[in-house]
Amino acid sequence: MKMKIFFCSSSFSLQLLLTLVSILHSFPVCSTNQNAAKVVPDKILSSNMDPLELETLFKIMEILSSDQDWRVSYPNPCQPASSWPGIECRYTATDNHFHVTRLDFGTPPNPSCKNSATFPSQIFHLPHLESIFIFQCFTQAPARISVPANNPFTSSLQQLSLRSNSALIGSIPPQLSSLKSLQVLTLSQNKLTGEIPVEIFSLSSLVHLDLSYNILTGSIPLEIGNPRNLVGLDFSYNKLTGPIPSALGNLRILQKLDLSSNSLSGKIPDTIQQLNSLVFFALSNNRFQGTFPRGLTGLQNLQYFLMDNNPMFVSLPLELSHLKKLQELRLSNSGYSGTIPSAYSQLMNLSSLSLENNRLSGRIPTGFSNLSHIYHLNRSRNFLDGTVPFNSTFLKRLGRNLDLSGNPGLCLSPSAANAVDVGVDVCGNSKTSSSSSIKPLKKSQAPLMSYTLCAVINVALFLLTLHHGLCSC
Repeated sequence: MKMKIFFCSSSFSLQLLLTLVSILHSFPVCSTNQNAAKVVPDKILSSNMDPLELETLFKIMEILSSDQDWRVSYPNPCQPASSWPGIECRYTATDNHFHVTRLDFGTPPNPSCKNSATFPSQIFHLPHLESIFIFQCFTQAPARISVPANNPFTSSLQQLSLRSNSALIGSIPPQLSSLKSLQVLTLSQNKLTGEIPVEIFSLSSLVHLDLSYNILTGSIPLEIGNPRNLVGLDFSYNKLTGPIPSALGNLRILQKLDLSSNSLSGKIPDTIQQLNSLVFFALSNNRFQGTFPRGLTGLQNLQYFLMDNNPMFVSLPLELSHLKKLQELRLSNSGYSGTIPSAYSQLMNLSSLSLENNRLSGRIPTGFSNLSHIYHLNRSRNFLDGTVPFNSTFLKRLGRNLDLSGNPGLCLSPSAANAVDVGVDVCGNSKTSSSSSIKPLKKSQAPLMSYTLCAVINVALFLLTLHHGLCSC
């Protein structure tokens, strides 16, 4: 999804904490047995599981894992003294029974998956199960998500996460929409195909939906605006086509929207201005074109706007200069022409700006030298000219993270020439460097600091706590 942690900005908003919550679904955050350390009354210790629920649990284990004979090794898997890693249970006084509330598979210390593992549809028969996480489990034998045909759906499932399963194929069952308690659905990094089922968007409790890194086709359903509680939406790295539905504007509390690396087309809909909680917005590597909506200025909480590699072929949108919280702005390789708006230098929180491989001309606005948080700046392979308005202090601070190469008309003042090599000649030097003669035909090869990943790492520990709460540990 795209490390110098100590370079991360301390102003990074806590709103982004939910934008990448799906990443944490691969970690066994709450999967270790915590009940063993608790003081449990003798009455509870003598309690067992409901026989039907226990048998269902053993069947799930036998389908997924062959680490050991689970029936023999853990005859009472919910008892604090004999539970295995990757299971969590809750005692219910009303029936004097333990009930399974969470299962984790695929990452140590949780049970590993055998080569012949298939998807256990029996998980939907565990009425108290709230969370299940299956990571790198279905990697050998083909597996499909299956839902029992006559399931009564008394399930309490709140989180269903199936990540990084290279042999998980087939379509997303529309019957998942019957899981009315579902809040987090993560089906990322699998081999799922077909269209996104419209029934999924009837889940009113859905908070996070991640279908990224699959082979999904078709258009984004018009019903996308129905689950009004959505905070995170990620359809990136699929093969989706068509426009962004205007109904997307109904998701008023959405904080993360990632539609990058598809084949989406058309313009950004005007209704995008209604997403005034949006923090992370990624449309990179699609086929969007034309002008930006004027309502873009309504995204006052936006910190990350990634829209590189789209055939825009317009001038840079002035509206972006009104988004004062922007930290990362990527508009490279998209055919932008004209001058760089001087108003962009008013984005004082900006830490990364990528404008490389466009058709930009004119001078670099002098105000950019006042951006105190900037640490990555790439304007290579354009038609910029004039003297670079950066002093030696600014040039040294950015170092290799500043690239101005491929702009034949640019030159450095003699006083700044010895600071760092940014790919341009000294003003007045008749010798033309090989780097400045490059035409803007290919993407820049400048080193790109993983600034988005840096932010993810910085908030990961906080998200572990958040995730711990969601999974009822």
